[in-house]
Amino acid sequence: MDLKIRDANDSDRNLVLKFCKNTFSWGDYIEHVWRFWLSEGHLFLAEKQSPLGICHAFYSKDQIWIEGIRVNPNFRRQNIASKLIKHAETIGKEKNLSFSYMLIDTENFESLSMANSLNYQIFQTWNFYSLEPKINLHHNVIFAKSLNRELYPQYVKSWRWLPIDDEMLASFFEESRIVKSCTDENSVAIITDSEHFDRTLIVTLFSKSDDSVLDVVSFLQNFGIEKNYERIQILTKEKLPTFDSLEYKISFHLMKKFLV
Repeated sequence: MDLKIRDANDSDRNLVLKFCKNTFSWGDYIEHVWRFWLSEGHLFLAEKQSPLGICHAFYSKDQIWIEGIRVNPNFRRQNIASKLIKHAETIGKEKNLSFSYMLIDTENFESLSMANSLNYQIFQTWNFYSLEPKINLHHNVIFAKSLNRELYPQYVKSWRWLPIDDEMLASFFEESRIVKSCTDENSVAIITDSEHFDRTLIVTLFSKSDDSVLDVVSFLQNFGIEKNYERIQILTKEKLPTFDSLEYKISFHLMKKFLV
């Protein structure tokens, strides 16, 4: 039987979660985002009688964000992931989108090889840190009312790297979502709430010096406790200095492909 790719539905959930439960040493997050992705649409499922793989695609103004690629371990090395990605790209091309992106662990050489075979290239490398919310009054920051989009063209929203447009920038200013260090205004954080996990703050951090980035990190730690967040997730291209309860987790390559 040939491989079929279709939109997933909720009746597929249990069978998919069965082969996702041991994706990482700590398990997987698919069960937490499944219904959210279903409601967004474009949750693709590959099957031969039963589900063998999934991926989700998020289509925005000029790009695809491809996420959640999972294949049943018993059916790997059959190009199932590649076929799911190509399916997502075909819809993106029909929408006249220019780019496709995905995020891959820097140590996941098999997935990096697969992405390269589909003409994805490493665009940037990002580091993930966790920060524990705590009372910390040792910071000197302001909420920004301007931002150079050439220097800061993108931000992370629920682990999707998205372009910052004028409308989004205006909402960031209105909601006090952009923080700058007063020590060095080139250290900037864009703060958003996770759409998938309660009480989770997601931070896109750009930094130029240790002193100024510690201003911002100290603020984030205090902001987290003031606003009753359980966890703070920081995504940055920089290596951050040592700081109380700041923990480096993992690094990712942001992969990019031109569709036109």
